[in-house]
Amino acid sequence: QVQLVESGGGLVQAGDSLRVACVASGRTFSSYSMGWFRQAPGKEREFVASINWSGPGAYYADSVKGRFTISRDNAKNTVYLQMNSLKPEDTAVYYCAARKGGYIRMTIASWDYWGQGTQVTVSS
Repeated sequence: QVQLVESGGGLVQAGDSLRVACVASGRTFSSYSMGWFRQAPGKEREFVASINWSGPGAYYADSVKGRFTISRDNAKNTVYLQMNSLKPEDTAVYYCAARKGGYIRMTIASWDYWGQGTQVTVSS
């Protein structure tokens, strides 16, 4: 069982940067692929980025490629999402997710564990 707790959300202006973090419980964090999803009001939850268990492999949605960076620190059981050049359309609740196996999985059903989410609001 893995429990995930996100933090770091907030209100920023367009063009600003923000980093959200997700801390995982359990001693096998390093064996899980980790991902970030987001859900805007009235929209379905969508894939943002994912990273493999060791860190070098990362995959991004086209909408955030070049602006967002996912990383992980297995010693701290933490995965990060660095968000630069934020846009109002990035406003959403950001969720952390974990799964055993491959990290290139864009569908919600492919992920086994979820955090409660952290709100990111970007004003224009």
